[in-house]
Amino acid sequence: MLKKLPLPVTGVALGCAALGNLIESYSAGARLVCGAIAFLLLLLYILKVIIYPASFKEDMQNPIMASVFCTFSMAVMLLAGYVKPWAGGAANVVWYAGLLLHIVLIVYFTGRFMIKPALPKVFASYFIVYVGIAAASVTAPAFDAQGIGQAAFWFAFVMLLLLLVFVTYRYVKVKEVPAPAKPLFCIYTAPASLCLAGYMQSFPEKSQGLAIFIAALSFILYIIVLVKLPSYLKMPFFPSYAAFTFPFVISAIGMKMMNAYLTASGQPLPGLSVIVLIQTIIACVLVIYTLVRYAMFVFGSNSSK
Repeated sequence: MLKKLPLPVTGVALGCAALGNLIESYSAGARLVCGAIAFLLLLLYILKVIIYPASFKEDMQNPIMASVFCTFSMAVMLLAGYVKPWAGGAANVVWYAGLLLHIVLIVYFTGRFMIKPALPKVFASYFIVYVGIAAASVTAPAFDAQGIGQAAFWFAFVMLLLLLVFVTYRYVKVKEVPAPAKPLFCIYTAPASLCLAGYMQSFPEKSQGLAIFIAALSFILYIIVLVKLPSYLKMPFFPSYAAFTFPFVISAIGMKMMNAYLTASGQPLPGLSVIVLIQTIIACVLVIYTLVRYAMFVFGSNSSK
C-alpha cells in the first residue's frame, strides 16, 4: 500500500485540511474528521518516505512532483491551526517548521528547476511553490504572527502576477500536455483565491480596491477551470487528481471571506452568498470523489481505470 501511495497525496491532505476549515461553520465535528483524514494521509506519506527514501529522492528530481510536494508544508501549517487550542506552544513549533520547510522548498525548486526552466516542463503546479507560502498568511493570526503573514502575502501576490504570465505563456506556446499532467490545470483556480484568503486574514486594515481585484481575478480563473473540469473528470485515474481538491476548496474559502468582509462593510454583494454555497458544495463533492479514487488506486488492482 505504501509503495503505491503517490507523492501528490500530500495535495489531497491539504485539500482535506482546508475543507475542514471551510465547513467548520456548518459542523465542528466534520472539521475534525477532515483534519484527522489530512493528518493520516500525511503520516502515511511520511512512512513511505522513511521506508522508500529512494522513491522520494527520485520524485524530487521531477519538477511536477517537486512542486506538488510543497503542498506538504502548506498542509502542516493548516494542521498546526487544528491542534493550536490543545497543543499551544507545540503547535507554534509545528507551524514555524511548516513555514521554514516551505521556504527551503522554494530555494530548492528555484535552484534546481528555475535557473534555466524548460518551457514544456512548466505546469500550473509551479504556483504551489511560490504562491503556496500564502498559507502562512491564512494561518498567521492564530499564531500571533501577522507580520510574517503580511510578508508572505506580498511575496505570494507578486509571484502570482509573475507566474500568471509565465505559466499561461507556457500553456499557450506549448499546447502539448501529457495526459497525467492535464488535471494540474485545475491549480489555476488556487493561487489568487489563496492570496485573497491570506489578505483577508492577515490585514486588519484592508484596501477594498485590492480585495475586489483579487476576488475578481480568483473568480474568473475559477470559472475557466470549472469549464474544463468535466473533461478532466472523464480521464482515467492519475495522481494529479489531487488538483481536484485544494484549488476548489480555497476558492470557496476566499469567496466566503470576501462575502463576510463586504457584508461587515455594509456593502453586501447580492448573490455572492449563493455563489459561496455552490462553491462549497462543489468543493465537498470533489474532495470526497478524489479520496474515493485514491483509495481505489492504492487498495485496488494495478489498473488505473
